Amino acid sequence: MTDALIHTIDTRRDALIGLAQDLIRIPTLNPPGRNYREICDYLATRLMAQGWTVELIRAHGAPGDSDAFPRWNMVARIDSGRPGDCVHFNSHHDVVEVGHGWTRDPFGGELDGDRIYGRGACDMKGGLAASVIAAEAFVAATPDWRGSIEISATADEESGGYGGVAYLAERGYFAPDRVQHVIIPEPLHKDRICLGHRGVWWAEVETHGRIAHGSMPFLGDSAIRHMGAVLEEIEHHLYPLLATRKTAMPVVPPQARQSTLNINSIHGGEPEPPPGSTALPAPCVADRCRIILDRRFLIEEAIDEVKSELRAMLDRVQSRRPGFTYTIRDLFEVQPVMTDRDAPVVRSTAAAIERVLGQVADYVVSPGTYDQKHIDRIGRLRNCIAYGPGLLHLAHQPDEWVGVQDMADSAKVMALVLRDLLG
Repeated sequence: MTDALIHTIDTRRDALIGLAQDLIRIPTLNPPGRNYREICDYLATRLMAQGWTVELIRAHGAPGDSDAFPRWNMVARIDSGRPGDCVHFNSHHDVVEVGHGWTRDPFGGELDGDRIYGRGACDMKGGLAASVIAAEAFVAATPDWRGSIEISATADEESGGYGGVAYLAERGYFAPDRVQHVIIPEPLHKDRICLGHRGVWWAEVETHGRIAHGSMPFLGDSAIRHMGAVLEEIEHHLYPLLATRKTAMPVVPPQARQSTLNINSIHGGEPEPPPGSTALPAPCVADRCRIILDRRFLIEEAIDEVKSELRAMLDRVQSRRPGFTYTIRDLFEVQPVMTDRDAPVVRSTAAAIERVLGQVADYVVSPGTYDQKHIDRIGRLRNCIAYGPGLLHLAHQPDEWVGVQDMADSAKVMALVLRDLLG
């Protein structure tokens, strides 16, 4: 492949590896939100040295923001001085907890063969590194480009993105008159274009009872038994119903092309004793029981109908059980989003994938949400995709890794998209 832009990225392979390693070695753990300012400062220093204008933006008042763990974001911009569109690469800089089962240093950024290991290597510091190298190479190799390029590193995607992209979108950073094309380098693999994601509704359902002595449970009313009836209704009626609903969205994996429901947690009765306690619980009938429900719905479903369906199910249980009462509390909701295949950023990325990899791009939709939701719903910017290196199933796993060649190929794709849209 004899192409000056592609060659420029090939010459920066070591820089790509080093950048990814440096990012992994900053442990931006969420929760609680550690080292966010450090990673933003690192990127700001690098980009300002090359002529980028950088803003560091703290999401004051966002969920999780505090003086101990401030929610810092970085937005860098470089202008050509010529009229044209703006292409924005958005990556989240936070990573999930390490967990157990690692055989390598989770924050070592170890290079072994073609793989760089570490928490966040795949999700999504490898993608962040690839986008930076792509933009730097494009600017260096294309003297007459037009428009502008932005790179953002944003907080808290792993916990909803409210201290990151949502905060920025509310302040106009993704307004269509400011930014025209967005690529989010999430780890969907280098031959896939992710057009969007399913919807989600999280809700807390609580059943009510009456406390009594455990030796005389007939004098009380067990909220746990009431919740058992709810769980039985979910198991025997709601789950089979959801399995009949299919979407035309190309969701991966294929099992996620139906509506799904996960019972995220259940809590009933007395609080659990603290770790290490040898105390026995008091003999009481449970007067409260709560479950958290994680309902993923399809673009063909309306959120009001999703909520009404759950209430109707609870009302059916109530009609059969004397003394049964319940409450529902909304936790959060996200509408499904899907960018059109004919959108400019989709067409450009598909052509670049074919040019770099020699194969036709695959179009997919994510089973879970990511920050496209805020760009679409708050920013009102539809021309947005997720595209980046890494294998999605490695995200949040022990010994998480990203392939160097995958990063390099993705950087080439991103650079060619810049040339198509801004060259």
